[in-house]
Amino acid sequence: MKIEVFKTRAECGAAAAEKGAVILKEALAEKKRASFIVATGASQFDFLTALTQKDGIDWSKTTMYHLDEYIGLDETHPASFRRYLKERLVDVVQPGTVHFIRGEEDDPAVECDRMNDIIMRDTIVVAFVGIGENGHLAFNDPPADFETEQPFIIVDLDDACRRQQLGEGWFPSLEDVPATAISMSINQIMKSGAIICTVPDRRKARAVKACFEGDVSPLHPASILRRHPDAFVYLDVNSASLLSQTNGYAE
Repeated sequence: MKIEVFKTRAECGAAAAEKGAVILKEALAEKKRASFIVATGASQFDFLTALTQKDGIDWSKTTMYHLDEYIGLDETHPASFRRYLKERLVDVVQPGTVHFIRGEEDDPAVECDRMNDIIMRDTIVVAFVGIGENGHLAFNDPPADFETEQPFIIVDLDDACRRQQLGEGWFPSLEDVPATAISMSINQIMKSGAIICTVPDRRKARAVKACFEGDVSPLHPASILRRHPDAFVYLDVNSASLLSQTNGYAE
């Protein structure tokens, strides 16, 4: 895993997008297609803006998966991750194939089975992710399941995760934040050829320190990225502010 630190969140997002674009273009040149995973949330705004402005990516030959979706939330809801991705990526660059998680399906287990059948037949070139204030990766809140081989799973959202969603302005009250979601599993994310993790903002500083300087543990889900040979973490000075080790970090 490689960590780079930048002065601003915009520079952080731009650097992550540059690396992501290189990976996508190389895969398209070699294999003529590329499947990728993409996260949502306020931390991904600058990254997605920069990525969608990159030249030379033939998006028509890409396949997009998204990481997670609330159970029981229609895609028209302001907090829906499908709505987020349609507005910030899908409608902008129009990937050739898009696989959305249908969070409002009557039986979430059946929806997991549907998504599992699709992604298990694919190879993911790159996953674009962030980490939560509680250290979660996708909606795998601590203690995360490091063992399951199921690509998509049903998860309970902990209080810290739900408060983050409220704090970012996606819901009017904590009671409105769903308590469950469908999430891509830790092991499925780790199967990606490369992982680009973009984590700006001071509110993520404790999670950054715990995940990248503490133990690799289900209690710090994103710490698993340290075991991926091609994981690239992009921080700004605020999210990196509590790190004690700066050797090898690029500013």
